[in-house]
Amino acid sequence: NHTAVTFLLLGFPSLHHQEYLIGITFLASYVAILVGNLLIIALIFSDRDLYRPMYFFLCNLSSLEIFVTTAVIPKAIGSLLMNTKAISYQACITQCYFYSLLGSIEFALLVVMSYDRYAAICCPLQYPMLMNSRVCLQLLLGRSWCAGFLFTIVPTALLVRLPFCNANRIDHFFCDIMLLIKLSCAETRTVELICFMTSFIILFVSLIMTAMSYLYIISTILRLPSTSSRSKAFSTCSSHFTVVLLGYGSSIFLYVRPSVQHVSHNKAVALINTLITPLMSPFIFSLRNQQMKDALKVSLKRNATIS
Repeated sequence: NHTAVTFLLLGFPSLHHQEYLIGITFLASYVAILVGNLLIIALIFSDRDLYRPMYFFLCNLSSLEIFVTTAVIPKAIGSLLMNTKAISYQACITQCYFYSLLGSIEFALLVVMSYDRYAAICCPLQYPMLMNSRVCLQLLLGRSWCAGFLFTIVPTALLVRLPFCNANRIDHFFCDIMLLIKLSCAETRTVELICFMTSFIILFVSLIMTAMSYLYIISTILRLPSTSSRSKAFSTCSSHFTVVLLGYGSSIFLYVRPSVQHVSHNKAVALINTLITPLMSPFIFSLRNQQMKDALKVSLKRNATIS
């Protein structure tokens, strides 16, 4: 019964003191991710000036950053600090599914956010109609969440049908779908091809759509007569563009390869998706956005007054 398999996550050094130091670093980073992204969510909910489509999507992006990290990092922390490298088949598949699902939703959401910036900068007069509350909800649920579910369910359904014989060692700090396919003792060409195609579509199609939006945005900004207007327009897009570069660059490097046998599962690159980007996002969006900084100042003054 392949569901009785217990996998071993072996993605860290074997020396105990090294594992402990890495575990403490992971724990501190995880707490910082929770605090930073929850702070962004709280600011958006508490300041009515931020009740706009851009910040509605940013709030959802921060929520996804928390969920993606929570799907992976707590188990890695437990493996490091308590030396619990074993993970059951059911837990491994669940972790693999939610990591893939949330990651796919996040890429679809980045496309939606780029469209929002396109509508705001290139079509300012039609923006209230193009991005009203009903359209925003449709884009979030109908485009982001549905796309993520559709692109994840088929590879996962094929994965759970694969048998796992004697190999159970995963050279990573979480259950990655490509590594699980490689461990199977059955013929996996069909599953490999489907995983490659779904990864290609969700990454490259969304990247092309995002790039097209930014080409129009940059072209429109460069035609603005005022230097201050150009600077303000660029500042509203630079944060999102930075996160796009981090997310797409690391994911394309890891997953869009023609064969599982030649995939380089670089754990340092995988950390960009699971730890570094979620950790940097609150700083990127808060420090490079004047309205977020103003909202933070108002919140701090309000709390100081209450105290």
